[in-house]
Amino acid sequence: MMNKKMLFTAVFPIFLLFALFFIFTSYGPIGVFKTDLPQVEKIFIERFELEPGIIYIHIVNDGPEQVTISQITVNEMFWNFEMFEDNIFKPLERGVLKLNYPWVEGDPYRIVIFASDGVTFDGEIEVATSTPKFNWIYFKSFVMLGLYVGVIPILVGLLWFPFLRRLNRRWYYFLLSLTIGLLAFLGFDTLAEAFGLIGEMPQSYNGVGILVLGFFLAILTLSAISHKIKSFGAEKNEHHKSLTWGYFIAIGIGLHNLGEGLAIGSAYSIGEIALGSALVVGFMIHNVTEGIAIVAPLTKNYERIKHLIIHLIAMGGIAGGPTIIGTLIGGFSYSTALSVFFLAIGAGAIFDVAFDILYSMAKEKGQSLFTITNVLGFFAGLLVIYLTGFLVLG
Repeated sequence: MMNKKMLFTAVFPIFLLFALFFIFTSYGPIGVFKTDLPQVEKIFIERFELEPGIIYIHIVNDGPEQVTISQITVNEMFWNFEMFEDNIFKPLERGVLKLNYPWVEGDPYRIVIFASDGVTFDGEIEVATSTPKFNWIYFKSFVMLGLYVGVIPILVGLLWFPFLRRLNRRWYYFLLSLTIGLLAFLGFDTLAEAFGLIGEMPQSYNGVGILVLGFFLAILTLSAISHKIKSFGAEKNEHHKSLTWGYFIAIGIGLHNLGEGLAIGSAYSIGEIALGSALVVGFMIHNVTEGIAIVAPLTKNYERIKHLIIHLIAMGGIAGGPTIIGTLIGGFSYSTALSVFFLAIGAGAIFDVAFDILYSMAKEKGQSLFTITNVLGFFAGLLVIYLTGFLVLG
């Protein structure tokens, strides 16, 4: 039972921390909150939503001070606006500005928001087009995009399985190394996408924190699942371990492909048809190679795996299906913070699976990780993803 002395030692540091915080906020080393320093105002424009004759501007107060919106210009012309709720924004408060503006399909627009003290915040509509609203036509279109980009290419990649399974043991380790190379490149690529998006979201959301949470959430979750599988003895047989790898790789690739779907859906939703089409064609070819990463661990013990075809189809669905979800989210309600979170989860899952395969290879007796076969396989995996990545750029 906790005595008074233990309770005091537990509470006293917390009391000192609050006391220090109170002193700093009340006086500060230079009277931080009582000086005449200029206020820091920052409005972040999250997105534009366009309807015929109407422009909606979704904004958030990304600074520590209250902001009052006074005027708006569109292409350097002042324009009347309506404000839902009121035009005063407290820190982290979100709102929507409505402009009854006769925008023209395909034209660019530069919008500047003026605060009451003259501070400006600007945003740009590169190509004006109606924002997709949920209906069955758009729904089916985005689902088909997800099928074309994610599900079908990965299932096509799985068709290499009959060829790969006929390769000898030496080629099996080449394929495992190639898989690690593929996953390593995809993992770093996913992290790079996430870091790129952090710059496009409000600073107050702490994008780095979202990335770290998602990254370690994926690693710890998959590690816990893997440990649970081992505790039930599911990895006593090699074919069970290979099957587990296949599913984990499919999960990691699926989360990565969710990010691809978000990019494609958002490109189409803001009218960048050329960019969206280039992404579709590039990712289609790019994702065929991901099928190899999934089937590579299964080539050694495939004879002992029951219902192999069903497992392969399930893995293809797990790896490609999230692309459909991504196109729907990106097309109808794109969120940068959500994109960063999912990309971070994808990167964490990919690195976890790659490390698991690498660790298993290192444990095998009489085998070195740095054989010519393994090194060539690893670099082949990096090279395949690197070269197919050029197709995404068109």
